[in-house]
Amino acid sequence: MKKDMTLLIMAAGMGSRFGGLKQIEPVGPTGEFIIDYSVYDAIQAGFNKVVFVIKKENFTIFKETIGARIEPFIQVEYCFQELETLPKGYQVPAGREKPWGTAHAILCAKEKIKENFAIINADDFYGREAFMDMAAFLQGEDEENTYAILGYEVLKTLTENGSVKRAVLTSENGFLKTLLESNIEKIGQEIIASPLDGGPPFSLEKKAPVSLNLFGFKPSIFMYIEKNFPSFLEETKEAAQTCEYLIPNLICHLIEEKEIRVKFIPTMSEWIGVTYKEDKQAVVSKILHEIEKGKYARDLWKQS
Repeated sequence: MKKDMTLLIMAAGMGSRFGGLKQIEPVGPTGEFIIDYSVYDAIQAGFNKVVFVIKKENFTIFKETIGARIEPFIQVEYCFQELETLPKGYQVPAGREKPWGTAHAILCAKEKIKENFAIINADDFYGREAFMDMAAFLQGEDEENTYAILGYEVLKTLTENGSVKRAVLTSENGFLKTLLESNIEKIGQEIIASPLDGGPPFSLEKKAPVSLNLFGFKPSIFMYIEKNFPSFLEETKEAAQTCEYLIPNLICHLIEEKEIRVKFIPTMSEWIGVTYKEDKQAVVSKILHEIEKGKYARDLWKQS
């Protein structure tokens, strides 16, 4: 029997490097956003619900644009990533303005998701094959504490306009071993990763696997996020205004503690994204190329 699957889209960030709300920057020929193509591909892969994690002040613009377009084709829910969503006994630190990070964003969707689900960033184009691969995992894996991550070849995830944030992956026997959050940039013929934990920079091969935050989860992940949130807040008190509770860091911890396993799924899909304003034209051109190949209709939803 086919299982329900939800796509959780993390869209609460404002896109500081891009300089605006890049999640709703038109890139398609009839005003589509990158999110449109992600949702469309997810539907083709069998997902039957989408949940947007957004800021409350952006609800109207999301619902009137992307929401209005996709609601005839898939169940749509919204939840808000708010600073006040904290464990009992904790308060928002003075001066804190930015969201608490990706693990917190997932936690904010707890009441909306009771089925297996995948998470993605709102401003990354993942490729239909990636959604197909993740759907196959979510349909076929019954172990509640076994999750999945898609690994992209690093060269296929870079922009010519600066560094990008990726987690460098290592695997063993088909399962994820480590994730190392890094800023990655191509400098000349070299691909250099600079770990966010302050470790020394290192070179990457062109096909080295990296994460774009495309994870497959079971509902059990909510319990792990809640359980580890207080310790995160205690350990980061000195950086309380800026620290982020990131899902890759939590996954690393849970793997080390042998509480979960994460299946490593390599993909040949090519990333398209708008990290910087200068990236937009390249994204527009790549999407037009996909349309010319017949993968998408020019007016995506009208002809669905």
